[in-house]
Amino acid sequence: MTITYDDIIKAKEAQGNVIRKTSLVFSETFSKLSGSKVYLKNEFEQKTGSFKLRGAYYKIKSLTDDEKKKGVIAASAGNHAQGVAYASSLENISCTIVMPINASPAKVSATRNYGAKVVLSGKNYDESSLKAQDIASQTGATIIHAFDDPYIISAQGVIGLEIIDQLSDVDEIYVPIGGGGLISGVLIAIKSKNPNVKIIGVESNAFPAMKMSLESGKLETITGGYTIADGISVKTPGSNTFEIVKKYVDEIVLVTDSEIIKTMFLLMERSKSVVEPAGAAGLAYILSKKPSPGKKVVPILCGGNIDMYLLGQIVAKGLTAMGRMVKIMIQLKDKPGALKEVVDEISSLSVNIVEVIHDRISSQIDAGTVGVTLNLETEDETQAEKLIQHLKEKNIEFKILT
Repeated sequence: MTITYDDIIKAKEAQGNVIRKTSLVFSETFSKLSGSKVYLKNEFEQKTGSFKLRGAYYKIKSLTDDEKKKGVIAASAGNHAQGVAYASSLENISCTIVMPINASPAKVSATRNYGAKVVLSGKNYDESSLKAQDIASQTGATIIHAFDDPYIISAQGVIGLEIIDQLSDVDEIYVPIGGGGLISGVLIAIKSKNPNVKIIGVESNAFPAMKMSLESGKLETITGGYTIADGISVKTPGSNTFEIVKKYVDEIVLVTDSEIIKTMFLLMERSKSVVEPAGAAGLAYILSKKPSPGKKVVPILCGGNIDMYLLGQIVAKGLTAMGRMVKIMIQLKDKPGALKEVVDEISSLSVNIVEVIHDRISSQIDAGTVGVTLNLETEDETQAEKLIQHLKEKNIEFKILT
């Protein structure tokens, strides 16, 4: 399969008024934190909340009339599902999406709301994909692949054209990698316009499938592993995307879940942007590793679809990671005034007590005592360390839980 710069131009011309040209915004905050000049490519602004709509729409729009009559089918746990469903509704064709049985209820609901028939089958994407192939063989529906398709890749490449148009002197672009469709399109678009622009792929350290494949020179499959960034938890890259990445990419780097969580929190707090874990991967690497002092860098924030329950965990874990939330457990004598003495010491440092939990009945709590768990809000790591030292100086016995 050969995809050219002209193919990406055709994809751009075909997007009409459906696909949004997403913003590229300079971030003073993230520039200070990283030492680079950081410009955020806010692809989470795209309709359906993800870049996936670009490829899905172009692929579906390119189908023949006969193919459209038979409908389309895709396997996906989230963003691709919503992109295919919405694109199908625009073309007024039937759409079936096979999703894993453990898919997020919110994503299942969103996919149905775009008009798709949802089939829950399989424990993961691979098993759902097999079910989709089985249904396609029976119905004649066209399978819309999530990444390993020339139309999909070409349409994702339009993001690269937009970046060059918005920031012609960009030095580096950081692109999350799952199956490789996004980075493949961006690579062709950018390297055709300016080969000197450095393109860095970013994978989860739990699913470094593309990085391992490049190192071995052949497609590799990841077994096991878990990451909060389910959008890039792909076990095996596409065969076509692998060849494109192998030819053009400058480097592939890895990020951890903790780095992603901290970055998501900062995006919410500082940029007022809700970005999903996979979408935050590129910026997470820039903030944690500070790889390019003084250079103009663009992380593609490729999606913003996140389960609300997970979002609450991200806020709590983000506060903890930044030293702004401390959870301690203290065992006190069960008598009046014991807790007040501890509270007074904590309050003396202007530390806010968010939550207090008493425990008198657990087996590890001695008779005549009470276990008290305190969630404390601090300004930063410095104040958190000052609090811990103060409690030690006051001979208050405690255990740090987080």
